[in-house]
Amino acid sequence: MSKTNRGNFFEDFEIGQVIRHATPRTVTSGDQALYTALYGSRFAVQSSDAFARAIGYAHAPADDLLTFHIVFGKTVPDISLNAVANLGYAGGRFLAPVYPGDTLSTVSEVIGKKENSNGRTGVVYVRSTGYTSKGTEVLDYVRWVMVNKRDPGSPAPEPVVPDLPAAIEPIALGTAVPLLDSANWDNDLSGSEFRFADYAIGEKIDHVDGMTVEEAEHQMATRLYQNTAKVHFNQHTESKGRFGKRLIYGGHVISLARALSFNGLGNAFHIAGINGGRHVAPLFAGDTVYAWSEVLDASEIEGRKDVGALRLRLVATKNRPCQDFPLKDGHGKYLEDVILDFDYWVLMPT
Repeated sequence: MSKTNRGNFFEDFEIGQVIRHATPRTVTSGDQALYTALYGSRFAVQSSDAFARAIGYAHAPADDLLTFHIVFGKTVPDISLNAVANLGYAGGRFLAPVYPGDTLSTVSEVIGKKENSNGRTGVVYVRSTGYTSKGTEVLDYVRWVMVNKRDPGSPAPEPVVPDLPAAIEPIALGTAVPLLDSANWDNDLSGSEFRFADYAIGEKIDHVDGMTVEEAEHQMATRLYQNTAKVHFNQHTESKGRFGKRLIYGGHVISLARALSFNGLGNAFHIAGINGGRHVAPLFAGDTVYAWSEVLDASEIEGRKDVGALRLRLVATKNRPCQDFPLKDGHGKYLEDVILDFDYWVLMPT
């Protein structure tokens, strides 16, 4: 029996299968500093212990997407080591704050699988949940990934596609945020005077700035999350693939776009839920990422007067500024410059 892990192929997944992923990961202040160095995120709550304490946190929590990437990274050796592409997300909920010193681990359940028409690959659906060492759930989400088959000649299984929610209900949001002292929220220090009531449904925001991706930093980021997917690291194998070079991890794109969104959404300090997301096209080193957002919905949260929830569509492009809000053509097809279409809830002070 081989002692090395070559990863699971499409045939290896079974509906209802539960996988406890290896290598628990303790979050440190060093992780937070490196995350900031990689993306330049400027949200005050995650940047300043003093700001966070003033409004009701114990101290500055980890960036929500840092939590997401660490929880996600645990799953890669078992779920997507042999992936062709990570396709999308749904039903994500951030359930508790994560602080330096917390240790995160992940458990996944296979909830769907469907072979593709080419007979060489299939799509696997998993629900992954991140826990602290004390058993606190900090995050759960569904993702679906296209995985290679070990044997293209093996018979196709009965397709099972899970019924996923179009959006997280607002009543389910806010559990990762303590009751805030809104009077101590300092707009000057947060970098924006615009709060929950200042945004209108249908409003679009060009985040203006662009950020170029370098080869070293996207690999450093993926290593930070202990994501071992071959498509991100191994130029020897990927030179023979369809693109001839390494793909940038889709989560790296989400973090870049989220960091860029500070310019226009500076008080959107917390990602509360992920309704859905698609990696529309690949990104490569040397490309420059731009982003824009649309306000899809706004909701008060039952029992909370300190924060409100905005449902946002975050769109990222490569090598194309977003002053004209690029998304789809007249036939409903994504424009070739669009790389991310991400639907999520944020919380903002009232």
